[in-house]
Amino acid sequence: MKHVMFAAIAALGLAAPAFADPVEGIWQTQVDDGAYAHITIAPCGDKICGTISRTFNDSGEYNSANKGKPIVWDMVAQGGGGYKSGKIWQPSTGKVYNSKMALSGNTLKVSGCVGPICKGQTWSRVQ
Repeated sequence: MKHVMFAAIAALGLAAPAFADPVEGIWQTQVDDGAYAHITIAPCGDKICGTISRTFNDSGEYNSANKGKPIVWDMVAQGGGGYKSGKIWQPSTGKVYNSKMALSGNTLKVSGCVGPICKGQTWSRVQ
């Protein structure tokens, strides 16, 4: 009986890292300066990061110089869909904001501030 219980505990311990954070996936940004992007959000160490994976404008998908660049980094999961202590880059201005995110279903509210200036967007889950 001890061997069965030990095996079950060991299996659960090995399976725990396989659970994905609910924010992982591909997200579509709002239009900013005539363009929008798909952001791939994934773990980066013990934090959450996002990279620009596709870019679009009013003509459709295009090959932006920003593809592959990090746009969100160092987000710390707080539980309950909250993330904080991260940074977010706004490609249209080149500014980096202290950032947080709030996940609710297939909607991700991202916001950030540089000093007294704060901005936010609502992203939609693509995948």
